[in-house]
Amino acid sequence: MVEDGKENLVAHNLSAEEWLSRAQMLVPRALEKAREVKGFPGRWKMIISKLERIPTRLSDLSSHPCFSKNALCKEQLQAVSRTLNEVIDLAESCVKGKFEGKLRMQSDLDSLSCKLDLNLRDCGLLIKTGVLGEVSLPLAEQEAAADHSNIRELFARLQIGHLEAKHKALDSLVELMKDDEKNVLAVLGRSNIAALVQLLTATSPRIREKTVTVICWLAESGSCESLLVSEGALPPLIRLVESGNAVSREKATFSLQRLSMSAETARSIVGHGGVRPLIEICRTDDSVLQAAAACTLKNISAVPDARQALSEEGIIKVMINLLDCGALLRSKEYAADCLQNLTSSNDNLRRCVISEGGIKSLLAYLDGPLPQESAVGALRNLVGVISVDVLVSSGLLPRLVHVLKSGSLGAQKAAASVIFLICGSTETKRLVGESGSIPLLIKMLEAKSNNAREAAAQSISSLMTLSHNYREVRRDDKCVLNLVVLLDPSPQNTAKKYAISCLTLLSSSKKCKKLMISYGAIGYLKKLTEMDIPGAKKLLERLERGKLKSLFSKK
Repeated sequence: MVEDGKENLVAHNLSAEEWLSRAQMLVPRALEKAREVKGFPGRWKMIISKLERIPTRLSDLSSHPCFSKNALCKEQLQAVSRTLNEVIDLAESCVKGKFEGKLRMQSDLDSLSCKLDLNLRDCGLLIKTGVLGEVSLPLAEQEAAADHSNIRELFARLQIGHLEAKHKALDSLVELMKDDEKNVLAVLGRSNIAALVQLLTATSPRIREKTVTVICWLAESGSCESLLVSEGALPPLIRLVESGNAVSREKATFSLQRLSMSAETARSIVGHGGVRPLIEICRTDDSVLQAAAACTLKNISAVPDARQALSEEGIIKVMINLLDCGALLRSKEYAADCLQNLTSSNDNLRRCVISEGGIKSLLAYLDGPLPQESAVGALRNLVGVISVDVLVSSGLLPRLVHVLKSGSLGAQKAAASVIFLICGSTETKRLVGESGSIPLLIKMLEAKSNNAREAAAQSISSLMTLSHNYREVRRDDKCVLNLVVLLDPSPQNTAKKYAISCLTLLSSSKKCKKLMISYGAIGYLKKLTEMDIPGAKKLLERLERGKLKSLFSKK
């Protein structure tokens, strides 16, 4: 104990050059002692081969321009010296036969061999990390690199030394990230990411927690997602979601949420078994974590070839439950998004949503003050699998009217598409007309979105084939003007064919025909006729005959 105290005092006072001299003197002594040992030949042969590599490592380290100016060099030389002293002590014990049993000595020698491996690796990493590089730069570049040097040293400490030192480095890195995000990101490299990923599986829960906090911050920064994935971050993140403590679980889930935005990464999450722990989180009462897991699953569901795996893990029932009982509004939104994705191209998944009561939940979700496009989109995907009568009797029409009144433009477009899809029978067209949707569709013809205008015009053209609906459209003062505007021949306007259909039906009314002419429909139709747009020539001829009759009557 006295000797240990003296060594600690000396370690505090010696310079890096003095520690280098000490280590260089210890190497030949350690080799000499090791070669004297007769017992445990296999183990000592391995130790000797590693000792023989130490001089080269020390030479590489000492030849660096800033060898004497970096604390890490001194610490590393201290570690090497301690290991060399241990070699000498164990060799003497073996030569004299003074040790506590053969198994105990075998264990001590195996531990010593590992320490030598660590010393050799750490000496190499110290140079490889670039942490020693700033001093060798020109003065101007040294000043520019000053902010980076401490950060490089912290990253180097994550790769060198024992766990407690790495833990302290992580603490410092977490604090630094709060104040100097830009510079931390500037010095990040593949080796630093790899070191962090390795610490996700450290035996210490505290180190795993701090590490996943850093990984989460890096993922959310949006600057190194591909590096995190390529260096193997997904499997340990998934394990932390599955069995980490509260903080680790939260940060790992947030990390997967961000990383799953890439389709390739989403597939990898499925491949590494990430779906089940994410679904389990959706069943918990932690509202924030629930929302993050639901968003991750929503991202995965956007990948077509991942949907079957999601279904097999029971995602449909879980998402329907979130729609009904999700604590946060965004959890419900993610659930609706997920159901829309799942039902977009697979009849089996559509039928599963229906059998699990999804229609009732989607309709109830639409009763909210700001109905979202995804829920309407999911219902649209189900139209071909379930009878229209069932949808109508479940209360679909008043929900569509509510969406047309209060929903986002995307939701309104989706609602108009649903109306077109369900209007295959005269009875349904009558019910839709009586629901009050026609004035709202006509207003939608003024929308800025071309797709929304197209969906509205398409639905109106279908509804107008019923006389009652035709009369309601005709009574609307803005209808003719809005439809004439949609005769614009530009390629971006995809609503023109439906506008022609609607105006052709309205042209049987003298009043509407006059309005069309006064709003410039003939000029548009001439261009559309030249473009061979179906119905344009027929409507043009009607309007031109009406214009001639009007001129003759005036004479």
